[in-house]
Amino acid sequence: MTLTELQSVVKHIGMPSFTAKQIASWLYVKKVESIDDMTNLSLKFRADLNENYTVGLDAPIESMPSIDGTIKYLYRVSETQFVESVYIPDNDRATLCVSSQVGCKMNCKFCMTGKQGFTANLTANQILNQIQALPERDKLTNIVLMGMGEPLDNLDEVLKVLEILTSSYGYAWSPKRITLSTVGLRKGLQRFIEESDCHLAISLHAPFKQLRQELMPAEKAFPMTEMVDLLQNYDFSKQRRLSFEYIMFKGINDSLAYAKELLKLLRPLDCRVNLIRFHAIPGVNLEGADINTMTSFRDYLTSHGLHTTIRASRGEDIFAACGMLSTAKNAVDNNN
Repeated sequence: MTLTELQSVVKHIGMPSFTAKQIASWLYVKKVESIDDMTNLSLKFRADLNENYTVGLDAPIESMPSIDGTIKYLYRVSETQFVESVYIPDNDRATLCVSSQVGCKMNCKFCMTGKQGFTANLTANQILNQIQALPERDKLTNIVLMGMGEPLDNLDEVLKVLEILTSSYGYAWSPKRITLSTVGLRKGLQRFIEESDCHLAISLHAPFKQLRQELMPAEKAFPMTEMVDLLQNYDFSKQRRLSFEYIMFKGINDSLAYAKELLKLLRPLDCRVNLIRFHAIPGVNLEGADINTMTSFRDYLTSHGLHTTIRASRGEDIFAACGMLSTAKNAVDNNN
């Protein structure tokens, strides 16, 4: 709950208004696991809270370590629904890739979550629980909303989580430690930019309309050219970062013609590009570009003024890398 919601709770119960901030401190600063641990609240108030509320902390039910140190965690969100999140340690950084939905409606051709289909939106509690119940939570330096689901398709709950993470009553994190990744939904993109200061990453993957629509059906509803027009209205030249994610597919979007078109498309924006290696998934006839091709593509873009990097691939051996998250099997196993 946000502070405003906690204020409504304490008012309804008849507790003093200042206790809302005390409860927020217990939840988000001290990170207690039980209402009974909120020792500066009276026994009566704790009993009143226990009648209708719980802290809502649920530990992951399964973990899977990778040979590179990445750990994939499985969380149960209902009897038949699960989500995955991925902990990625890297020297002095530790990033958690967080999910916002069970499955996804976007059905991108290269993504296992999209192949799973959409089941449910996660509540703010279920999103935040992936962070708060993480065994390594105190080591985290960054959060990326790049897990299962399309965050802008569940924007109300996502914005609540971002408020709790960045507010003084909550985690008090800088918004610059958080990145939201999206295919770009018209209804949510403008609202996210205006109601949050977190970094924004756009899944692009092709600078030509027809190919992008084949890879990402969302292109039909909100074309990338209209998205660029919208993004031009906002300032990304200071601390807030705008980036575009570009998975490179062998023989499909990895030639010089695509690099040139990418420069043309993104020229109006202060942004960067992250090149991502494609991770093969079952039933999809796509192959990743080789590292030499990716390096040449990167060097061409950078030499023409578009800052471009190649994202390190992590957790591929445990199906935790980009585009590989799916809990369809867990639901089947649970039903059996």
